[in-house]
Amino acid sequence: MSKKKLSIARLEKSGKKFEVFVDAEKAWALKNGEKVNIREVMEGEFIYSDAKQGLKASEVDLKKIFGTTDPYVIAETIIKKGELLLTTEQRRELIEAKKRQIIEFLSRNTIDPRTNSPIPPKRIELALEEAKVSIDPFKPVEVQVNDILKALRMILPLKVARAIVAVHVPAVYVGKVHGALTKVGKILRESYASDGSLSVELEIPAGMQTSLMEMVASLTKGQGEVKLLRTEQV
Repeated sequence: MSKKKLSIARLEKSGKKFEVFVDAEKAWALKNGEKVNIREVMEGEFIYSDAKQGLKASEVDLKKIFGTTDPYVIAETIIKKGELLLTTEQRRELIEAKKRQIIEFLSRNTIDPRTNSPIPPKRIELALEEAKVSIDPFKPVEVQVNDILKALRMILPLKVARAIVAVHVPAVYVGKVHGALTKVGKILRESYASDGSLSVELEIPAGMQTSLMEMVASLTKGQGEVKLLRTEQV
């Protein structure tokens, strides 16, 4: 779980300054139209005239300018209409955290089309640096990934794909493995043999082939089998 990054949202109105402490990422999401509970965004229940000095705004000013003294209603207005203040260090840390999310997404969902093999996270990280990809610390990975893929393909052959794999599990391990398989992929077909062993056709993100093999081997003490049937471009 990523560490919470606190920031200050500020709005200047009618010659006065109003500030509130917020969770930086959630505040940015709210500011950009996402549905976020303001109580999860706001830190504390106070509206300040100067947050760093702990100076609270007067209720008279709040009532006059916002028409209410409800801190959550006011905070939402400040976030949506004001500015979000980040230190250089906060922004750097947020970008680094988002980069890790992007690398994880790409390592799970892409393969090298020349070999149909997963791409190691470190190779993706080096390609991001070489391509000088610009990462927005607040936009969701899914929103940024298409532009990032275009930049990376100039350096690193890769395609977004899913893998269809066959998994065979001896009867003694079926109870333990079946539940695990439903968590990592989509079961397309399954059948039980007369000896109680299980055969499953499973759809997974293409980059998860190696981790699936390792999981099945661990849960079955090396007796389970995983075989790639095909990959499909998404």
